[in-house]
Amino acid sequence: MTGVTLRGVRKTFGTVQTIHGVDLHVDPGEFVVFVGPSGCGKSTLLRMIAGLEDISGGEISIGGRVVNDVEPAQRGIAMVFQSYALYPHMTVRENLSFGLRMNGNPKADTERRVAKAASILRIDPLMDRRPKALSGGQRQRVAIGRAIVREPEVFLFDEPLSNLDAELRVQMRVEIARLHNELGATMIYVTHDQTEAMTLASRIVVLRAGRVEQVGAPLDLYNDPDNQFVAGFIGSPRMNFLAAEVLGSEGRMTRFLLVNQNAEITLSLGAAPRPGEAAVVGIRPEHFVPAGVGDCDLQLTLDVAEHLGGTSFLYANTRAGEPVVVEAEASASAQAGSRIAVSIPAARAFAFDSQGARLR
Repeated sequence: MTGVTLRGVRKTFGTVQTIHGVDLHVDPGEFVVFVGPSGCGKSTLLRMIAGLEDISGGEISIGGRVVNDVEPAQRGIAMVFQSYALYPHMTVRENLSFGLRMNGNPKADTERRVAKAASILRIDPLMDRRPKALSGGQRQRVAIGRAIVREPEVFLFDEPLSNLDAELRVQMRVEIARLHNELGATMIYVTHDQTEAMTLASRIVVLRAGRVEQVGAPLDLYNDPDNQFVAGFIGSPRMNFLAAEVLGSEGRMTRFLLVNQNAEITLSLGAAPRPGEAAVVGIRPEHFVPAGVGDCDLQLTLDVAEHLGGTSFLYANTRAGEPVVVEAEASASAQAGSRIAVSIPAARAFAFDSQGARLR
């Protein structure tokens, strides 16, 4: 197994810098996911690791070897793209073996590798079909199989599930997780879908505007975000943010006024912010409790209720129009325009300063 290290990696297009000095180490056998909004630089970073984009500065190492000037085919990587890019006139078997045959790989070894990939991906019955006779999920399995037969040191995935419908995405997430467990290979995966990131990753790299905001295990990012951006990006639906003002501190306890609710909440913080400073209090939809049970009651006006079977999401607003999403039991029933009351447990709330940095 092989690790990947990035040291001060930068990318500039003309006068515009899109990747700003990224430092990252991916351990051998690790499954790391790059996640972030569109345009944050995650695919550009992946393509630089693959050698499909030149780097403007810094150093990329694969297996301890600096590969800045090494051709993509010599880097020991295999890449799976969003588009399947299968040859339509070839069978599955021919698609899987094509790259090896073009490189003059021995026939017996090619057949062994193809058979192994087909077995891992459970596509043995499909080997004599052409792509037009395959479903989207089956085509993506073949695309992944083309990567497997190369027996690479590192697998790179660039939003491989974006073209699949919701049900197939779930199935393929399971397949890719199983593939990683079976191969034990180093994998770097790009997605804008934080659900994919949470379910697949050993560690998540959250990117924004070409910079790394935070790196950590999925539950670490969920439970202990460094800033408001990470807190809002990790978790579905996203964390609720309420405008607040610091009232004062006593020891580790800091009082906040929720300015649009005229309600107070006291949070335990290591460092006391100054009274009068603007702040933001965050609470996840799943962490609300019934009014009177928590530490700060909110009065909301319901806009829409989404009933999903096992649970419901109530989309509401404060009196100042701040959007608030509340997760409730599926039995909960409320009409649009009705008033609902919920409460914030202080132990589940987060605080951020006016610049979005976490107050701890």
